[in-house]
Amino acid sequence: MKHIDPHVHCRDWEQSYKATIRSVTETARSQGIVAFVDMPNTSPSITNEELVKRRLDTARKEGCLEGYYLYIGVTNDPSQIKEAARIAETNPRVAGIKMFAGRSTGSLAITDEKAQAQVYRVLSDAGYEGVLAVHCEKESLFKPELWDPSRPYTWNLARPPEAEVESVRDQIRFAAEAGMGAHLHILHVTVPEAVELISDARGAMKISCGVTPHHLTISTDEMQDASGLVYKVNPPIREPGYTEELVRLLREGKIDWIETDHAPHAPAEKVYDPSKSPTQYMSGIPSMNSYSLFLKSLSKQGFTRDKIERLTYSNIKNVIRKITE
Repeated sequence: MKHIDPHVHCRDWEQSYKATIRSVTETARSQGIVAFVDMPNTSPSITNEELVKRRLDTARKEGCLEGYYLYIGVTNDPSQIKEAARIAETNPRVAGIKMFAGRSTGSLAITDEKAQAQVYRVLSDAGYEGVLAVHCEKESLFKPELWDPSRPYTWNLARPPEAEVESVRDQIRFAAEAGMGAHLHILHVTVPEAVELISDARGAMKISCGVTPHHLTISTDEMQDASGLVYKVNPPIREPGYTEELVRLLREGKIDWIETDHAPHAPAEKVYDPSKSPTQYMSGIPSMNSYSLFLKSLSKQGFTRDKIERLTYSNIKNVIRKITE
């Protein structure tokens, strides 16, 4: 069985010490993944045609262009959004547009709700009909004062479930109000209520959502002491009970596919050091490394081969139609 991973963070250019397109490609092939989609919050961020071409040239020089696709990021500049739409429509290796409706790793984020709504209006006016993938976390609901790196589970308190739910609610509303013809994909859902909002919207718009292996299998129980920093991700690992609910929603078909959000960092960036500022700990884990083992665990939970194929391949190809592998 072959698979597609539509959510991967390669680290080439200024962060190549973490991982490269070549190293990620080698990991993907070892896990049966024939194609993957790279995210644009690189250093520098991929927001224009020159950087898209540079990224593809990097993949080509590494001998890894086959099966390699990427998203282009958007900013709050209407002219940049319009240009991103053009590139996403015309470049066969650009899978779609990525918006960070909340800060994650890197500086590529649109946190103001009015600016987020503008993205939908510009894309609608431009007639964009590709994929808009959104990282949903509403920053006005963050509680950064609750974050304590010595107790990594507090990341879930600092970026609480309601921040994801309300951001998803915002994105659905913005898409509806703009009459956007694009396909809205909500990345790495972690909260059942957010999944239900997406499910309710399916009759009115083109919409889907994905879930990561780590949000399906890890809870804050594994983050009680400083060693749990290895599981610091955005959006956060949630409390016990969320994993079981997400598995249920995946089984019911309310979650469309599995995406690893593979995001390698250097070990020192994930290890507790009391001399560090709380903001210095990086979010992200190399979750593709254990992808095949995760799929075996799904089989043991009663997911059929056909179901796994849909969750890891055909459902993705039906939305990201540019993927040919």
